[in-house]
Amino acid sequence: MGIVFICLMGQVFGGCQNNSSPPPPSQVRINGYTWTVELATTSNQRYLGLSGRSHLPADRGMLFIYSSPEILNFCMRGCEIPIDIVYIGPDGDVVCVHEMKPEPDGQSRATYSSHGYAQYALELPAGSLERAGIKVGQRVEFINVPDPSTVEGG
Repeated sequence: MGIVFICLMGQVFGGCQNNSSPPPPSQVRINGYTWTVELATTSNQRYLGLSGRSHLPADRGMLFIYSSPEILNFCMRGCEIPIDIVYIGPDGDVVCVHEMKPEPDGQSRATYSSHGYAQYALELPAGSLERAGIKVGQRVEFINVPDPSTVEGG
């Protein structure tokens, strides 16, 4: 109790302040367009992805980060909204893009492959590919995104 009191008194007089601020948002920039992204860096986060979402704002997305490059295959498991996906190689260039549509329950799941080695997958609201003019070979800029060597493998 005394420690709490001292800290509270300190806050009144400018001490005992919590100077930690939230980390800056992670962002991805392609062809002059920027999206603020949620990060999927663990197996569980990557498995869940955007499933269950009913809306994704135009300036938001999800960035899946893998510890090493591999051929990636995504599906629309549990995803209720159409999305665009951008596969990004370890060199930071776009390697493949797809427009992904939700599937009716009970239907077989289409898969969307990177067709080559990718280390990142960026899921964006439907229409983003066309609106931003995203094409294979374009350079991707990561802002406040962790290094792939620091994420969970797989």
